[in-house]
Amino acid sequence: MPGFWLMKSEPDEVSIDDLARASRQTVPWTGVRNYQARNFMRDAMALGDGVLFYHSSCAEPGIAGLAEVASTAYPDASQFDPASKYHDPKSKPDAPRWLHVDVKLRRKTRLLSLREMRTLPTLSTMRVLQPGNRLSITPVTPAEWQAVCALLD
Repeated sequence: MPGFWLMKSEPDEVSIDDLARASRQTVPWTGVRNYQARNFMRDAMALGDGVLFYHSSCAEPGIAGLAEVASTAYPDASQFDPASKYHDPKSKPDAPRWLHVDVKLRRKTRLLSLREMRTLPTLSTMRVLQPGNRLSITPVTPAEWQAVCALLD
C-alpha cells in the first residue's frame, strides 16, 4: 500500500513552479536537518508514495500541488559543501548524516491554504495542523490524502 506525506518547502527556495520547471519535473529534497524527518525519508518513504507539496514560511502557506517520491533516500551533497547553508562539518562522506529523496511533480493545484485546512473537520487530524508541529515532513493518512485530493479536484 502506498504511503502519503506532506513535505514543506519555502517557495523562495523551491516552489511548486520551480518543480514544474525543473528537469523531468523532479528535484532533490535537500536541506532537511531534522532527524525525524530524515528518518521518514530513509526508513518509511517508498518510490511512488504520494506527496502533498506544501508552501511554508510565506504570505499564504498551504498545499500548492501533488507530487510523488521519485527515488530512494541517498546522501544530501549539501552537507559536504562549505558554501551551502546546509553544510554540516560533522558529517563525513563515508558516514553521511543527512539523506534526501527526489520528488517529482504530479500536478500543480489551487492553493489549499492553511487557513482553509483549519476549517475542515476531515483534515483536523493532520499533523501539520497540530499545535507545535514544526516538522518539514509528516506522514498523511490515506483518509487525509483522499480528503485533500477531493478538495483539489
